[in-house]
Parts: sequence; structure tokens; C-alpha cells
Amino acid sequence: MRADLELVRRLAGADKGLAVVSTTRADGSVHSSLVNAGVFDHPLTKEPTVALVARGSAYKLRLLATAGRANAVFRAGWEWVSIEGPVDILGPDHPRPDFPAEQLPQLLRDIFTAAGGTHDDWAEYDRVMAEERRTAVFITPERITTNG
Repeated sequence: MRADLELVRRLAGADKGLAVVSTTRADGSVHSSLVNAGVFDHPLTKEPTVALVARGSAYKLRLLATAGRANAVFRAGWEWVSIEGPVDILGPDHPRPDFPAEQLPQLLRDIFTAAGGTHDDWAEYDRVMAEERRTAVFITPERITTNG
């Protein structure tokens, strides 16, 4: 599994952390969205995951919370890797008693950085993340497939 996650890191790095994340709607149809994501250890389990930051009002976040599972695909050229598994969500509208809310701004920064992001003004980044009720989403890999 770790070797496959190294492939995720390599492909994410080749395309600015861009990934397509898919989950299901209540009717069973698939919803997909383009996101920035990267390999990141879950802050509570310490297990490697694919993590992303989602706007609190995002339709995909509501679907991810309801479905409880997701798939993320990273690609560079014709090489691709797909990670599927359960979703865990931490954020202002998804609090957890075992994760202190005051640690969320740093967690969002760390995930953003793991997905290849940079920022010139972290205070402004934190302000926008709080205003948009940004939330951390973790996909724990249960199945990894690739053509690589």
C-alpha cells in the first residue's frame, strides 16, 4: 500500500495535486469533482490517507458525509492511480470530540501544502478558510488500482 501511495505522491506532484474525487448521490448515481489533494497522515489515526480541503457549503461535502465513501483519481499523462475507501471529515460543521477545534487552521494549511499548495499570507488563508467553513476530508485507502 505504501508503494502505491508513493505513486499517488508522484502523480499528484506532476499535476499540482489535481485529482477527481467521486462519491455517490442518494439515487446511486455518481458525483465527481476536481479538487487539490495529496497524501497526508490522518491527524487522529496517524494512518496515510488522501486528504483534501472542501468548502463547508460544497455539495460534494454533503454527499461525502452521507455516502461515507469516495474515490480519488490522480493522473499524469496516461499514467493514473485510483484510491477508494471510507471518508472521515473534520471541520467546523463536522466537529469531533477527539480533535481540538483550535487545531483546524493548521490542519487545513498542512493538507493544502501536502496537495502542492503555497500561500504568501497564511493569516489571510486562515481567515478565508474560517469564513468559508472549510473542512478537512480524508479518504482511507482500502483499494488502490493503477495502470502504472
